[in-house]
Amino acid sequence: MALNPVRGVLVEELANSERLLKQYQHALAALPKGSLVAKKIGGGVYYYAAYRHEGKVRFDYKGKLSQSQIEEFEKVAAKRAKFRGLISDLKEQIVFIERALHERKRRAR
Repeated sequence: MALNPVRGVLVEELANSERLLKQYQHALAALPKGSLVAKKIGGGVYYYAAYRHEGKVRFDYKGKLSQSQIEEFEKVAAKRAKFRGLISDLKEQIVFIERALHERKRRAR
């Protein structure tokens, strides 16, 4: 029995999507966590990285930052948001393809 060409394409696309998902998750894990929070203390502005750890919000002191450091942190936050969106889209795509492949198996019986 010959392999259905549509099924072959779906299997290949599923493998590509799973590979991309791992790459995106790895890239996201490599980025620093948290968002930048400015606190005004005693007339000065000090920055902290706020993030969740074990269900609690943690603050890491970053000190007084230059405008370029603030912009760099915002770029990283934008990258993190982009990767989260890509990961979400890929997970939906993987579920869709798996359902399509499963549906195909069920109809073949």
